[in-house]
Amino acid sequence: MNVLLINGSPHGKGGCTQTALEVVAETLNAEGIDTQMVHVGHKDIHGCIACGKCSELGRCVFDDEVNRVAPLFEQADGLVIGSPVYYAGMAGTMTSFLDRLFYSTHFSKRMKVGAAVVSARRAGTTATFDAMNKYFTISEMPVASSRYWNMVHGFSREDVLRDEEGVQCMRILARNMAFLIRAIAAERERGGLPEQEEITFTNFIR
Repeated sequence: MNVLLINGSPHGKGGCTQTALEVVAETLNAEGIDTQMVHVGHKDIHGCIACGKCSELGRCVFDDEVNRVAPLFEQADGLVIGSPVYYAGMAGTMTSFLDRLFYSTHFSKRMKVGAAVVSARRAGTTATFDAMNKYFTISEMPVASSRYWNMVHGFSREDVLRDEEGVQCMRILARNMAFLIRAIAAERERGGLPEQEEITFTNFIR
């Protein structure tokens, strides 16, 4: 069992988002879940242009980090996405990355466990957290939760580590995520996944 963690901050090691994700990864490892972390926040990642080419190619037409991470996502049992807060929202590069990663990949994401982690100096965390969770809930991915919303506060790695409640939330999140992954795997083995229906599209323009 393995979880893919994606850091959407332009700051890598030593950054606030990375610090929070490291706590999650360390706790998942302690729970027997393998982890891999990918840093995309410093990459040059184009936004989706709705060209539809991914339906023909089976991958995004822009051959960048999105296509390189897609196979890791397909093989993962869980996905943790982390972003700093910029102007009360997700980092722009992370938004571009996630839009294309979820839209251009056609493998099933059903029952992969998802979790969002947000880092901010002060405000904008809940709005960012809400936006990030929408990627999971449109993909039939169960969302792992913690005791509080999955966020840490601080301006530096040291600040984040002093945010004892935030760090505790990361540990609880990881344990809950590990439990969900194991429970889903056991139920899949025992009786299979829930029945799936064909997609129904409703057009409100009449």
